[in-house]
Amino acid sequence: MNSVDQFVREALGHQPRDLHLFERALTHSSANSRESYERLEFLGDRVLGLVIARWLYDSYAQEPEGQLSKRYNALVNRESCADVGRQIGLPALIRLGKQAREDGANRSDNVVGDVVEALLGALLIDGGMEVAEAFVRRNWADAIQHQGRAPQHPKSQLQELAAARDLKAPAYEVVGRSGAHHAPVFTVKVSVKGLGEAQADGGSKQDAETAAAAALLGQL
Repeated sequence: MNSVDQFVREALGHQPRDLHLFERALTHSSANSRESYERLEFLGDRVLGLVIARWLYDSYAQEPEGQLSKRYNALVNRESCADVGRQIGLPALIRLGKQAREDGANRSDNVVGDVVEALLGALLIDGGMEVAEAFVRRNWADAIQHQGRAPQHPKSQLQELAAARDLKAPAYEVVGRSGAHHAPVFTVKVSVKGLGEAQADGGSKQDAETAAAAALLGQL
C-alpha cells in the first residue's frame, strides 16, 4: 500500500478517492512549486476556522464574542496546527526540496501547521465537510476540553496592562531576520515606556510579536 494512502486511511480516518490531492497537500513548494500545498492550505484554513468557531459557539453558550475570539485564536494558530501535525506523524511525510530538508523545514511550526491546513482542504474536496469536520473534532478535542478559562492573548494582555497604568501602547519593532526563505526567523523587540522592553523570535512577524509580548509580561 502506498505510504500516503496508508497515512490518509489511518491518520486522517478517510479512504481517499483522489490520492493526488493528499500527495499535493504534503508537497512543499521547494519540492514542486507548481504542485505545492499552498492553494489547499488556503482552503483548509477556512475549514478549520469555521469548524472551531461553530464548536466554540455551541460549547460556550453564555460567553460573549470577545471571550470566544480569545479561545478561537488560541486554537487555530500555527502552533496548535503544528502540534496536531506532529501528533499524527506528519513531519516524516512532508515532501521537501533538498535544501529545505537539510534546513529542517519539516520540523518548523510554519510548514507543519500549513500542511495540516492543506490536508483539511484535501479532506473537504475529497470527502466533504463532514469528513473534514470529523478530523478537526478528533484532533482538537483535548485542546478545547482542557482550555479552561478563555486565554488572554499576550499582546492584548500587555496592551491592557499599559492602559491600566496610563502608559503608551506597546511598540513593536523587527530588529532582525534570519533563516532560510522557506523557514524565516524574525526577531521582534517590544517596548513600553515605563514598563521595560523584551525581544523574542518567531516564524512570522506576528508570532515574534506575540512571543516578545509574553516575554515582557514574564519579566513583569
